Amino acid sequence: MPPFLRPPGVRSEKDLQSRCISCGRCVAVCNYACLELTPDYFFFGGGTPKIFQRKSPCFLCMKCVAVCPTEALRPVPMTEAGMGLARIDKAKCVDYQRNAGVMCWTCYERCPLKGKAIILKNGYLPEITEHCVGCGVCEYVCPVTVVQVTPARHLPGSCA
Repeated sequence: MPPFLRPPGVRSEKDLQSRCISCGRCVAVCNYACLELTPDYFFFGGGTPKIFQRKSPCFLCMKCVAVCPTEALRPVPMTEAGMGLARIDKAKCVDYQRNAGVMCWTCYERCPLKGKAIILKNGYLPEITEHCVGCGVCEYVCPVTVVQVTPARHLPGSCA
């Protein structure tokens, strides 16, 4: 199974699993249908919300956070969603290939935190900044699949 993201506002994997009651309210309220519940047979966190960003990313509407009855998803602004961190493989990104003759910028244009989480270095090279919250939109829209989001629980120093 490819690594999946957790919804915005999740504190830690352990906290999510102890607080989430698998009510599905977060899934029901999501206008983008990006959330689904892990199967009950899932060893860790069965019945908890997940996002497969390549299938449908989180657009940071933050509605799931507002309806969570147990604060398994804590109310945070979209700039503090804390879902993960994106990375661009610059060796394969068409914007970094001088001879490609193509200006893509799709990740930059579609980012919900455009100009903050992704900037255009030197005016034309997309670069992920420390403001990235890992929503997965850039990974989803990249036409050459060179953007990858690492879930927060897999980042060094995370409290999974």
